[in-house]
Amino acid sequence: MKAGIFTIILLIISNVFMTAAWYGNLKLKEMHISTDWPLILVILASWGVALIEYFFMIPAN
Repeated sequence: MKAGIFTIILLIISNVFMTAAWYGNLKLKEMHISTDWPLILVILASWGVALIEYFFMIPAN
C-alpha cells in the first residue's frame, strides 16, 4: 500500500513539474526573454529540466 501511494506522489510531482516547465517555456517566449540565449545554454537548461523530472519519474515507474 505504501509503495503505491509513494508511486502516485512521485508521478504527480513529475507531472506538475513538467507542466510548469512547459508553461514557463511558453511564458519566456511570450516575454522574449529566451530568444537571445546561446545554444549551449538552451541545451543545458532543457537537459536540466529533463533530469529533474526523471529524478521523480524513474523511481515511480
